[in-house]
Amino acid sequence: MAAQRRNLMQSHQSWTDDLPLCEMCGVGTATNCVYGSDGKGSQIHPNEDGHLRFRGEDGCFLYGVFNGYDGSRVASFASQCLTAELLLGQLNSSHSDSDVRRILTQAFDVVEKSYFETIDDALAEKANLSNYLLPHNENLSFHQLSSQGQKVQERLKELELEVSGGATAVVALILNDKLYIASVGTNRALLCKSSSDGQNQVLQIGRPHNTENEEELQRLAALGVDSARVRQAGLISGQSSTRRLGDYRVKFNYNDIDLLSVAKGKPVISEPEIHGVQSLENVTGFLLLMSEGLINALESAHGPEQANQEIVAMVAAELALQNSLEAVAQSVVERIKRLHHDVYVSGRQRATFCSRHEDMTLLIRTLDYPLAEGGTPTNPSGRIYPVSVPYSNSLSTSKTSVMLSLVMPSQNTLTNGTNTASTLEEGTPTPGSQSPTATLQSTNTQTQSSSSSSGDGSLFRQRGSQAAQPDETGRVPPYIDFTQFYRLWGSDHSEGGGLGPQ
Repeated sequence: MAAQRRNLMQSHQSWTDDLPLCEMCGVGTATNCVYGSDGKGSQIHPNEDGHLRFRGEDGCFLYGVFNGYDGSRVASFASQCLTAELLLGQLNSSHSDSDVRRILTQAFDVVEKSYFETIDDALAEKANLSNYLLPHNENLSFHQLSSQGQKVQERLKELELEVSGGATAVVALILNDKLYIASVGTNRALLCKSSSDGQNQVLQIGRPHNTENEEELQRLAALGVDSARVRQAGLISGQSSTRRLGDYRVKFNYNDIDLLSVAKGKPVISEPEIHGVQSLENVTGFLLLMSEGLINALESAHGPEQANQEIVAMVAAELALQNSLEAVAQSVVERIKRLHHDVYVSGRQRATFCSRHEDMTLLIRTLDYPLAEGGTPTNPSGRIYPVSVPYSNSLSTSKTSVMLSLVMPSQNTLTNGTNTASTLEEGTPTPGSQSPTATLQSTNTQTQSSSSSSGDGSLFRQRGSQAAQPDETGRVPPYIDFTQFYRLWGSDHSEGGGLGPQ
């Protein structure tokens, strides 16, 4: 296998070229963005995220989302190498749960070691050139030292770009109708299970490995690291993750980092935390894998309290409207991106948290969950107009608003958009037989706690047969205040007449 990896790296081929993609999966992405004072966004760097979605043999499926930083090299390498370590005959239906856990852990270890093998020569050259610049070198004249020193500095910069960077990962493996989640870092996995009575149970599988995770702080403290300082700093070498792939600075040079200088062992590790086993037998729903950038964008805009429920509601609504998983995933990503931007330009309280966002990736894998039959993709060119409805949770001291996004197509008919928040006082009618208007309950598998999103235990309340139907003009009877919608529409279409209740 090692020889195979070297040959493939030298030929620039992909380990995964011959593996079939999973057709029960869709991926949506968005590049990073920073907003100017005028609200216009610009990309800061190339997209650094990565993902995988393959169908192996013997009923084995592998999915992953990788959040790269300081370049896409590690995320790209990990997505290919991890696939090669798991789907080239290593797994089969005869393996026990403990076998699967062991193989997953070994695969991450191979990815880490193999990546550092690819940059060994560059690291050695970097160390040699760094020593060359030491002031004790007296064999060269001042002129020679200055001339050659400049070239050395330029080469060191090139090498730093070549060897720097890392990635966090969340990987899902389905084998024998069982779900295994392996996570390293700050990405997130959500499992939504739909029941026959219309309720959706949302499970966050695992917790992020970051500087707020108590178990991770205890692990660092056992190595002699001051966990209180780590918590206060919030970042370790520029990242909040305490587990990551690659990043030679925190793996080999951690004693040069102030926060980690007293560590008695490697403080930032690549060992995955394996979560499972979740039985998927007779389960209807969907699995979501999300990059840190997507999570942070949504939580920056609306706060972290209902982020899981919000994104599940968005996905369910889009699944009821569209017949393409790729379109569903991309629509949800675009919606979160738009929400993030709109909060920034609004100047509201959370605007200060929304001046920029990182790359965003969302992977959706359906589990016996039907798409809309003959569904029509959301109009990509239509302007989205938010309509806020006050919402108060009697179990919480915070207050939020429901945000409905209404699309005005070019045919001058009003189309019901999908809800983009996690709570609705009264269910929103949506096309399609698979309605997203269902109760959402949140469960964290790490703590085994369960809570509902509203005081009476329901996130959505079904409208049933009383759902509003469009009239001959394509409109539905108003059941909320559309004042803000009409104002926004009127300001964009001042010529040619306004829109409003007739």
